[in-house]
Amino acid sequence: MSFPEEQKQPSELPRRRRVTRRSSIPTDAEGQAALISALARRAYPSIELFVFSLVCGAILGLGFLLDSQAILLLGVLVAPLMVPWVGFLLAILTGSIKFLFETIMALIISLALVFIGGLIVGFGTIALPQMTHDNIYIHTRLWIPSLVVLAIGAITLVASFARSEEKPFLPSVIVAYAFFLPINAVGFGIGAGLKEVWLQGLIVLAVHFSLVSVLGLITLFVLRLRPSVAGMILSITSILLMSVIPLTLARTNSTPSSEAPISTLPPSTPTNQALLTLTSSLTLNPTPTHTPRKTPTLNTPSPVPVTLEVTLPPTDTPTITLTIQPTPTYARISANEGGGANLREAPGPSGKYIMTLLNGTIVETYGEFEIVNGSTWVKVYATLNGRQIEGWLLESVVAYATPAPNFDATSTPTP
Repeated sequence: MSFPEEQKQPSELPRRRRVTRRSSIPTDAEGQAALISALARRAYPSIELFVFSLVCGAILGLGFLLDSQAILLLGVLVAPLMVPWVGFLLAILTGSIKFLFETIMALIISLALVFIGGLIVGFGTIALPQMTHDNIYIHTRLWIPSLVVLAIGAITLVASFARSEEKPFLPSVIVAYAFFLPINAVGFGIGAGLKEVWLQGLIVLAVHFSLVSVLGLITLFVLRLRPSVAGMILSITSILLMSVIPLTLARTNSTPSSEAPISTLPPSTPTNQALLTLTSSLTLNPTPTHTPRKTPTLNTPSPVPVTLEVTLPPTDTPTITLTIQPTPTYARISANEGGGANLREAPGPSGKYIMTLLNGTIVETYGEFEIVNGSTWVKVYATLNGRQIEGWLLESVVAYATPAPNFDATSTPTP
């Protein structure tokens, strides 16, 4: 006679064995070989990687076109699982050149599909009116908080993939965010003709890829997955190489705070000068006077002009100059999207990008405006870390804080 409990036990044995195998990495050579083989089969690239990469690239390009963070988030959520990247790490660990080539090619093709999606959408901006693209500059810069979150996601993805057969969706989204957003921004920047975007985007992608790969290999070592002799040599070489890449490329990638041209001189503001110069020149033409005459004559003496020039000696301050400083208008940055506004050297989207001023930043303006393609640009001056920065902003992102000329202040009772 059989009981229901006894009938369920055989079906639960494989699941319990998988849980036991994942909770503790086997230390014997045979167990580790079986585990690495199973992980490699799960990490082998499939057709889903390329299909979802193409869809992800199109949505990310649309997010950059509309400058919408919500659409960018949607594009990252439909990104494929980044398990082929884990397969790339396993290929390095095992020293399998064939598997390493297959995983690298799969990653390159997926990145190329995301790049093509951004490139096609970027070409579409030619037929559309000029728009702001704050997010594309944000995602082609290195940010320390992003690197910290990326490191946590990479370590979690490798550990979850090795210790469980569940799909690590959340950490995969973080890694896809670091890979796909910069390469899609590169394609969109080339298609839209945005200067200084594609090179910085490639630098950000290289730094992100090197960082997560180094941390992923270290995580595999911490999990006590022993590499082969060839894998040990390949792993050490890869760690050294990919550790040098971020340090080298991070110096060439200019963050918003470092690429702003800092001016130590005061801003060139219009001044009203009253110049008072004191110069005296006196000319005396006296009337003729009677002079003694030895011989009387009918002709009177003609007047002799006498000219007297008085020149004051030069002094320390020969010129009195009165400089009237204009009253600045204070304002703060208040952009609806992007968390800030791009400061440019010249008015218009074609002006060279200086930096991104975050919302709430206080700026000064002296009434210098220009209209470019129907959009009003205002010249502002910001003081950051004791240094003054000047540039042009869209007037729509500036909220003025100085009262209007007809502002009527209410009286305050005196106690």
